[in-house]
Amino acid sequence: MDTEAPAPPLATRLRHGTAMAMLKLGRGIADLVLPPGCIACRAAVSDPGALCAACWRRLEFITPPLCERLGTPLPYDSGSRISPGALAQPPAYSRARAAVTFGEVARDLVHALKYADRIELAAPLGGLMARAGAELLTEADALVPVPLHPLRLWRRRFNQSAALAMAISRSANVPVRTGWLERRRATIPQVGLDRAARAANVAGAFVVPEEMVGEVRDGRIVVVDDVLTTGATLDACVKALSRAGAAEVDVLVFARVVDDASTPIS
Repeated sequence: MDTEAPAPPLATRLRHGTAMAMLKLGRGIADLVLPPGCIACRAAVSDPGALCAACWRRLEFITPPLCERLGTPLPYDSGSRISPGALAQPPAYSRARAAVTFGEVARDLVHALKYADRIELAAPLGGLMARAGAELLTEADALVPVPLHPLRLWRRRFNQSAALAMAISRSANVPVRTGWLERRRATIPQVGLDRAARAANVAGAFVVPEEMVGEVRDGRIVVVDDVLTTGATLDACVKALSRAGAAEVDVLVFARVVDDASTPIS
């Protein structure tokens, strides 16, 4: 049986909110005084929120041909758009798209956003995601970010997936619905777990609140997250939305891990 920690008191939550506001203000003042730097390595660039040429070249963008289901790059266009990985282990979602593969620069950007409070990175990363997921977004009724458990949200102070979803929404004009999915059970971090352990860790952790089922039903939803590794967390989210009656659920992430199962079926 899982035991949940009590919600932090209101005064504590307000102090955390004030700290985040002051952090943003301080960074805004710094941007006025200091020249803009590359969002990855801090080298000088001409515009705020940009990558330098060296970091841009090291980002591995995912472009066609790619697997229609997993969104993984295919080495060549054989006429088939379904990879062996999608056939061997079909995902719960209909389609996934990612802006880049999870390489060194992508890792540094995700970690900076997620662990170093660099929430200003959500805008440029979300812009790249909107471009990569344009096909999904034109058909979407709503964006649903992967939720954090309330205790982890309090500790981290913001949900990076929600920040990315808001950036995508501004670009694609698709509404964000943070209330459509909740993380009811606290889970341990997925880092370091194998595929089976990741799936077991998040099984049953997500739920659509009863009062939101009517809004989710028959909707075409895009679930937003920062990274797709094994897909366990996203599959758990998609299954919860599908059980609530969503017509179709796709996935959009900034970066995804790519293995050798992306060779197309001939």
